[in-house]
Amino acid sequence: MKRALVGVVTAGLLLSASGTALAAWGTRIEPLESKGVAFTWGEYRFNPPQVNHGSFEWQGRLTDTDPNDRHNVYMMVRIEAHDWVRYYGKQKQKVWMHHSNWDGAQLYTHIVKIKACRDRGSLRPDNCSQELTYTNPRHPDA
Repeated sequence: MKRALVGVVTAGLLLSASGTALAAWGTRIEPLESKGVAFTWGEYRFNPPQVNHGSFEWQGRLTDTDPNDRHNVYMMVRIEAHDWVRYYGKQKQKVWMHHSNWDGAQLYTHIVKIKACRDRGSLRPDNCSQELTYTNPRHPDA
């Protein structure tokens, strides 16, 4: 009886601690939507220099909202003055993404831009959501 009670209490503590950790993960990213693509449940955080290269870490769900159009979807992230980086989703599906972006020459990531797009092939331009910009409040230039 005592072992069962200890097990129940331990499980409760673990679940409440993990729920708190998930709730405090990061700052919310506004939903990004355009025709055929949506990015929802997004969160981000700017890591300190000692954690993951001082990166911009982000996560969320990328969805192909028009599965019959035969086009794939992707996220685009740009840090500082570097080029855009693409992270592809899966056609006709919802995928969970979790990535980190950083500039190896800097301790902190400062300015980040992010948007969701639909890949319409080489002959037609892709359509993308609005572009969101985030600035690291801990950066010395902030």
